[in-house]
Amino acid sequence: MNKQDPVLRIMPMPKDTNRYGTVFGGVILSYLDIAGVLEARKTAPLNFVTVAMNKVEFHQPVFVGDQVSFYTRTIRKGRTSITIEVTVEAARYDNPAELVPVTSAEITYVAVDENRKPVVIP
Repeated sequence: MNKQDPVLRIMPMPKDTNRYGTVFGGVILSYLDIAGVLEARKTAPLNFVTVAMNKVEFHQPVFVGDQVSFYTRTIRKGRTSITIEVTVEAARYDNPAELVPVTSAEITYVAVDENRKPVVIP
């Protein structure tokens, strides 16, 4: 699906699951946020805070043992904010050749200084 290297790769464990045996959406959201800020920091080595998660879609479940890869790209850069698209796919534990698109999102961050005031992104 994606030709680039993932910015982040994880393998969920049993502690990450809900009563249905799938990984909690909140666990995936946390990793989405981390992957997005890693992409934002490629633009500038600043501190970024999350201001919005838009268009979050869970396409397929994630299971314990899946190898989950997070791919990113910058879709918009403003004066103090940056919006990152994150797409996620899973290589199934029992069939690693099967790559399944599981989640996607657009996340907006604002660059801030040590006083948490917005700063210009160079």
